[in-house]
Amino acid sequence: MKLGREAEGLDFAPWPGELGRRVFEQVSKPAWAEWLAHQTMLINENRLNPLDPKTRTFLAGEMEKYFFGGGAEKPAGYVPE
Repeated sequence: MKLGREAEGLDFAPWPGELGRRVFEQVSKPAWAEWLAHQTMLINENRLNPLDPKTRTFLAGEMEKYFFGGGAEKPAGYVPE
């Protein structure tokens, strides 16, 4: 549980495959919103193209770490505004 509390679940699997199923079953709407902000930061800071298959593979790995691993780290050199 990413937020440490009960919250409303997602309406649909937000990602294809097994990872999407796990996210749908175990991640809440507020936790997903936090991931989307983190994902946006990763895309912007690393200048990634979301349509590139390599980027999607990278983001899937980061999502796995974010929700089910030890947590995803911020990009090197990231300075919040």
